[in-house]
Amino acid sequence: MVKRLIAGLDEVGRGCIAGPVIAAIVVFPENSRSCEGFADSKKLTAKQRDLLALSIEARAIAWSIGRAEIAEIDRLNILQATFLAMRRAYEGLSVKPDFALVDGNRLPNISCPGQAIIGGDATVPAISAASILAKVFRDREMNVLDTLFPGYRLAIHKGYPTRLHCSLLRQFGPSTVHRRSFGPVRRLLDAGEQIATQ
Repeated sequence: MVKRLIAGLDEVGRGCIAGPVIAAIVVFPENSRSCEGFADSKKLTAKQRDLLALSIEARAIAWSIGRAEIAEIDRLNILQATFLAMRRAYEGLSVKPDFALVDGNRLPNISCPGQAIIGGDATVPAISAASILAKVFRDREMNVLDTLFPGYRLAIHKGYPTRLHCSLLRQFGPSTVHRRSFGPVRRLLDAGEQIATQ
């Protein structure tokens, strides 16, 4: 009997005020032990995520990364941009799954049946694997953006609206990597702040 292929799908960066939203999808055989041992990416150290990402890429039947850019987030809203990143991840797969398990309470519009699972990144190994990949890829990008926009300390907070980030945002004003539709950024723009280009 041929095993079904099950995909885990998750995103990272939805709550950030800077940078893209990144989605990852990982495909494993149903009931495969190859997707065991993964945990919610938020509970792992950066080093643990990096090592697990290598294991995931090696053990998965297929995996893919999708993204929605800052301009798309501002134009569509974060929910629709998240679904767009998830669709792009799905469309980039070399092998399509039979069923998708998605973190959250809603399914993106992909050509595959699936199930949305609230808290799935902490309870479903395939979703945890996707969460880890998405986090690793997004963190790498934020580290690069930190070298281009060093005043904002993006490598530390990864674009989340921490006290440090919001303080630096007020000090330097929004940059081109900040999401203009998000409250802390929008309020500064409404007050007349100019976009910093570097």
